[in-house]
Amino acid sequence: MVQHLVNLGPTLFVAAFFFLFTLNWPRDRTWTRAITCTFVLLVAVRYLGWRFFHTVLPYPADRSFGFFWTWFVFCVEIGAFADILLFLVAMSRYVDRHAEADRLERDFFARPSDGLPTVDVFIPTYNEPLDVLERTIVGALALDFPRDKLNVYVLDDKRRDWLREYCESKGAIHVTRPDNSHAKAGNMNNGLTVSSGEFVAIFDADFVPYRNFLRRTLPFFEDPTIGIVQTPQHFFNKDPVQSNLSLEKVWPDEQRLFFDEMATSRDAWDVSFCCGSCSIARRSAIDAIGGFPHDSITEDLLTTLAMLNKGYKTRYLNERLSMGLAAENLKGYFVQRGRWCRGGIQTIYLHNGPLRGPGLNLFQRVMFIPLSWLVQYTVRFVILIVPAIYLWTGAAPLYFTGTADIVRYQLPVLVGYFLLMGWLTPTRYLPLISSAVGTFATFRMLPVVLSSLIKPFGVPFKVTPKGSGNEESAFDAYTFFSIAFWIAVTSLGLIVNIVPEWSRIGEGEFSVVSAYWAVVNIVVLMIASLICFEKPRPLVESFSTNERALVLGVSETYREARIVSLSLEGGIAEFATPPDLRSGEHMWIEMDAFPHLRCKVEKVVQSEAGKPVCVKFSYTLDGACRDRMIVKLYTGRYSQDIHDLDKSAIAGGVWSRMFGRSAQAA
Repeated sequence: MVQHLVNLGPTLFVAAFFFLFTLNWPRDRTWTRAITCTFVLLVAVRYLGWRFFHTVLPYPADRSFGFFWTWFVFCVEIGAFADILLFLVAMSRYVDRHAEADRLERDFFARPSDGLPTVDVFIPTYNEPLDVLERTIVGALALDFPRDKLNVYVLDDKRRDWLREYCESKGAIHVTRPDNSHAKAGNMNNGLTVSSGEFVAIFDADFVPYRNFLRRTLPFFEDPTIGIVQTPQHFFNKDPVQSNLSLEKVWPDEQRLFFDEMATSRDAWDVSFCCGSCSIARRSAIDAIGGFPHDSITEDLLTTLAMLNKGYKTRYLNERLSMGLAAENLKGYFVQRGRWCRGGIQTIYLHNGPLRGPGLNLFQRVMFIPLSWLVQYTVRFVILIVPAIYLWTGAAPLYFTGTADIVRYQLPVLVGYFLLMGWLTPTRYLPLISSAVGTFATFRMLPVVLSSLIKPFGVPFKVTPKGSGNEESAFDAYTFFSIAFWIAVTSLGLIVNIVPEWSRIGEGEFSVVSAYWAVVNIVVLMIASLICFEKPRPLVESFSTNERALVLGVSETYREARIVSLSLEGGIAEFATPPDLRSGEHMWIEMDAFPHLRCKVEKVVQSEAGKPVCVKFSYTLDGACRDRMIVKLYTGRYSQDIHDLDKSAIAGGVWSRMFGRSAQAA
């Protein structure tokens, strides 16, 4: 018993540090982050020292498979350690620019309107349909900024006549070019030749700016060293991971960890970077770098690096100032992430990248190396295959010294990392779900990493499919069968080694560790496999509104109601008592921005006594009325953000999805 406590001592010490100190500290202070990240780093260094001197060096240099396997796994761990080191350094600082933005906005807009700078809004587009583009165009035209100082340019690389006519009808400027050279970067560079604004705001075709976007971002350019102001990307639809795991209402979209947490910390170090959409740039800084770079398929990251070469930095304002479409299906999900991955890796080969770019200091070079893209999928794949290889070959990933050593050295690192992530990102991370999502992506992204290292250039720019929705069930067969293969190999390895006559490994303490490891891997893979089955999702997303309204039915009696859901096609109203409304009838709604909206009653849902009666309604909007609804829904009033993690609901959603029930987590 005493020996067990001694072995658990380091883990208990790590847990005590977090529960006595860190979990009681504010996480939005640099000093608390610096202390906690340094503590976790020291725990990791302790483990790495033990790993090298006690489990790698002692392995006999017999050039056997076991020898090379041990060194390979250790090298992968070194890569993981380097990635975690950069993560800990970045996350050890924190900055909140809300108060700064308030002060700058107040001073900047105190001047008369004729003293404000001119702004061009670029909306690069290729093949997006009108129902996607209209939101962005209407939202951009509704920006809270003097109209004589603002021009909206729709940069159409598909050269569509119907889009030109639409732009003319709304007051936007339709721009085309004779070819599509250099993809998005070339399209925006062409936009620079026909515009002259002092600042250029960029929104992808599916992102709608909030009305106050320019008021919050433009004042930061009073600092002449700021070349770009980037804001986070938020979404009004659910990404395929949320939907396919039945976690639409309880699990945040995958990009929240970066935009809400990591990007803010990078900004505190002045190493934030442009993410393309939802950003605004100083034209003179763009001119200084010769326009938007097109050497990489991720022109946004390269723009930041090129500006750093010239002394301009990117500022990050962590405020929700726009909304857009997340990837609507798995095809779009992998097209998007594959482009980000390949583009990041391309930068290490470029003259203005982090390794060779002039004007960068050592810290900037290190922080812009795409180490996470290079390492994370290799690490996840090795974690998956280690127990399987051991169970079938007997080749352990280390020169094993005893379970007690694993408990003394490795367990504290795992506990420290999980507690750190839970503290830094309390509403963005759960070990099991986060691991499953990363594992799911590994089977498609690891080939992208390897091919990008071997042949970084030559793959054309691919636009993320938008506006297609996911109206029918689909199936990612490649990823599913890759997952199924490793589930089968790992499970059979466990079964084979249970029977002494079949066992592929000798008796030893590592077999106990590998058994636990294998079971965890199987659970993670099973959850990951659920993401391969795409659920049908509507093209039109509804917003939760909770807005007071008056409803007039055919009886010509006004009734008070609450609009609890609203979209461009209809909504849901709640009545405290049953209204005199029937399916097929018409009713009129009075609410903010819509004094007399004619609707059709689609369904009346009677409820239990004491609960509201729900009325589902629809409408058809066009012209100025439709534009007004777009502005109401998409430019700042509502969001689809998830602010807290309901762990029981998350577990229920995954459980119901795994065992075939269609019930959604509430």
